[in-house]
Amino acid sequence: MTIDNFNFAGKKAIVRVDFNVPLDENGKITDDTRIRGALPTLKKILSDGGSLIIMSHMGKPKGKVNPKFSLAQIKDDVAKALGCDVKFAPDCANADEAAANLKPGEVLLLENLRFYPEEEGKPVGIDKEDPAYDAAKKEMKERQKAFAKKLASYADVYVNDAFGTAHRKHASTAVIADYFDKQDKMLGYLMEKEVQAVNNILSDIKRPFTAIMGGSKVSTKIGIIENLMDKVDNLILCGGMTYTFAKAQGGHVGDSICENDKLDLALDIIKKAKEKNVNLVLGTDCVAADSFSNDAKTQVVPANAIPDGWEGLDAGPETRKAFADVIKNAKTILWNGPAGVFEFDNFTAGSRAIADAIVEATDKGAFSLVGGGDSVACVNKFGLADRVSYVSTGGGALLEAIEGKVLPGVAAIND
Repeated sequence: MTIDNFNFAGKKAIVRVDFNVPLDENGKITDDTRIRGALPTLKKILSDGGSLIIMSHMGKPKGKVNPKFSLAQIKDDVAKALGCDVKFAPDCANADEAAANLKPGEVLLLENLRFYPEEEGKPVGIDKEDPAYDAAKKEMKERQKAFAKKLASYADVYVNDAFGTAHRKHASTAVIADYFDKQDKMLGYLMEKEVQAVNNILSDIKRPFTAIMGGSKVSTKIGIIENLMDKVDNLILCGGMTYTFAKAQGGHVGDSICENDKLDLALDIIKKAKEKNVNLVLGTDCVAADSFSNDAKTQVVPANAIPDGWEGLDAGPETRKAFADVIKNAKTILWNGPAGVFEFDNFTAGSRAIADAIVEATDKGAFSLVGGGDSVACVNKFGLADRVSYVSTGGGALLEAIEGKVLPGVAAIND
């Protein structure tokens, strides 16, 4: 069943969204991309004459109630975005009455799902090495099923529109689907678009295909880097992982972030790229700083000759030009991870050069997919989100999908 051909009139729909939005110290939303992304699905249900139960997680409260992660903080923002009043259920597992009393066109927002350990389904307070762990895990799986069944009891229809958590087999993203018939569970518009965007990258590749992988650690990206080796023509590796590669090849990286236990892995990636005829593009120079601060003193130095007491915080001018030249000629582009500490205004030039080159290539007809929290924050900061083909709301989910893994949140709907 697709959301487009389903009529929600007179139905109660429980929708899993990803409203894990960033908040400032006063509990105010600093980036509402994820809320805006879910609006087409939510508005379709309401315009059909259905009633809406919205559920999401926020942060990592680790199965305990924590006001810092309460969705009550965003209730008014959701109401404003939807253009209607939103009721709030302060306990997601005890919202029977509030759900039962919902009338067509009304909206109920449930409190943070992760205030319950059953949402993630992991045993709490017991180590994996403990002999009792397996029994605790089995018991938690049963509790997770009961929690999912409770959430399902609130509604007639289940819609998953939370791509950002589709790679997790949580109660609200996968297990809940077991309690709905095939015709009463479906992907939302955002999920459909995300799945299609991944398909465009993986199965409808226009060449040259260039992937840009940034971020601080090569270890967190190794799966996707290895998978992309069989697909891309050009692979740009940037951000903090630059210095692991520089050191692996005998360079000096000063105080830069560096995974000393991954030097062999970096050399292996270089070797594999050569074997697979992939053009691996690494930074040759960087903007080094004498402290991790926006106001630090800076100098441009070779990425493999950074003085002691200095650390690389952004791509240098030579590197920016090399990256841009490769990106501008691409027909398919994937960007995940910035080229520097873009949160500091004085270290945005590398990420900005990548973003500008992606926009230029997109204007010439390339398909560009930007995904992962930091990359999305980059294009939003630069005001370029509407100048790329697609901005993904999913970080881990996007990477796992591109790695070729089956996403539990999608499989649960299709099974």
